[in-house]
Amino acid sequence: MMLGSNMLSASAPSPLTAAIANAPGDGILILIRLSGGNDGLSTVIPIEQYDTYANARPNIYIPESKVLKLTDEFGVPSYMQALEEMWGEGSFKAVHGVGYENQSLSHFTGSDIYANTDLTTTGFSGLDTGWMGRYFENIYPDYLINPPAAPAAIQIGQYGNLVFQGEETNYAFVASNINQLEEIAETGVQYSLDAALFDNCMYGDQLRFLRGVANTTYEYSGLIHEAYMRGQNQVEYQDNGFARQLALLARLIKGNLGTRVYMISMGGFDTHGNQPLIHERLMTNLSVAVKDFYEDLTFTEQDDKVLSMTFSEFGRRIYENGSNGTDHGKAAPTLFFGAGLNGSAFVGDHPSLDDPNSRGNLEYTMDFRDLYATVLAEWLCVDIPLVEQHLLGHAYNPVNLGFNCSGVDFDDIAYSDQPPTPPTPGDGTPGDEPTPEEIEAIVHKPYYPTESNPHIHVEMPFSAHIDISLYNILGQKIATLFNEMVFEGSLEINVRDRVPRHLATGKYIYRIGVQDRHLAKSIMVA
Repeated sequence: MMLGSNMLSASAPSPLTAAIANAPGDGILILIRLSGGNDGLSTVIPIEQYDTYANARPNIYIPESKVLKLTDEFGVPSYMQALEEMWGEGSFKAVHGVGYENQSLSHFTGSDIYANTDLTTTGFSGLDTGWMGRYFENIYPDYLINPPAAPAAIQIGQYGNLVFQGEETNYAFVASNINQLEEIAETGVQYSLDAALFDNCMYGDQLRFLRGVANTTYEYSGLIHEAYMRGQNQVEYQDNGFARQLALLARLIKGNLGTRVYMISMGGFDTHGNQPLIHERLMTNLSVAVKDFYEDLTFTEQDDKVLSMTFSEFGRRIYENGSNGTDHGKAAPTLFFGAGLNGSAFVGDHPSLDDPNSRGNLEYTMDFRDLYATVLAEWLCVDIPLVEQHLLGHAYNPVNLGFNCSGVDFDDIAYSDQPPTPPTPGDGTPGDEPTPEEIEAIVHKPYYPTESNPHIHVEMPFSAHIDISLYNILGQKIATLFNEMVFEGSLEINVRDRVPRHLATGKYIYRIGVQDRHLAKSIMVA
């Protein structure tokens, strides 16, 4: 009676029994991706190191008069003042110096590592399952045949979906943007499976598998619509993309959809230029939307059941660059929101600004996997051995964030995986001459943030002077895209920004020159 006539088998566990055994908690998790690399020193300002901070950023530092001091040691910019009320209510924590050893400064590699927790990921190769995907794989072992009653996860935005990727499928209901998910929620559009397509078909098994994936995704449209109609926003949100995402999530949660993990995103954090204005706009929108979201949830007393956490592929450097911005760096803070935190605080040790490495990077003081482990075990109530399995054997070192499902005594945890001493620069330092084999190993790839805005990503395994030129298909040189000395790490080139005149639609060739060697690839301009 309790199980509603569901067929149970000892040899073939159902999603229902697995969920009962493995997910006893009722907490909801919202992952907020800050795409582009959020600048930590414009998010949490170390008041005790303020002089060093201001001297490193003479043109972009935040004046003391515009620092909202939350404690004697740390503050946030005054444009994040919407969070002051949450701080006073005990619903806001910031964890200092989050990162990992030998942190990648590549958007692509950094995003993959934060998704798959595989620190051996390099270039465009690495483990192709995500930490949440492995978690759902354990809970729903026959997901494609017997999907759960509600979507396991909902994700807005295609980029970064490795987070929910398992061995056989992606466990998230993915909407490419907020417009698409709003339409699904408002109309309940569904995809129906035609069983006749499997009859007398040579590739019936493959077709069944592919349609099973599609069916698992689209069959939830009606459920999302029903939850959306049951839930109502009782707070007026701002009219921007990020606020609309949270407003929609609030309705689904208040409508008791049953999904426990959501991922939303906000882009624009790759602030190489004009950072003060850009970062102020982004963090103002984030702060106001988060405050409104939790205020909305208080009307149904669900604010203590929802935990939100930010993540970004990397932080940014201490020193400003020549364009009133900052370049790709390492450690950055992670922000947590929700009444389940049971108190506001700054957690962990803030990295020192007095002794950065040769590239001006903040060294990490908190392994990001320890935060993931804490969320899995202490918020989603996953057994600790499974947590370590989902995080690829990373030892369980939980962080006291105010919630505790496992019953572990945080004071008794032996933190054996502390950050190591930063390595001494080796062959990547300026002056080393790359070999022809090293030059050939340079990773370069065109990508398209929008259809009409092509970029080139270059992954440099050493320091060298490089020249990147753009040619039309007749071999005529159009422009020099880049001609500078670069350090080991990643380089992002916005093609349109680097060309002094209008580019016609069509195919072009870019050529990278290092010493007497050249690498080339085609790129489309729409």
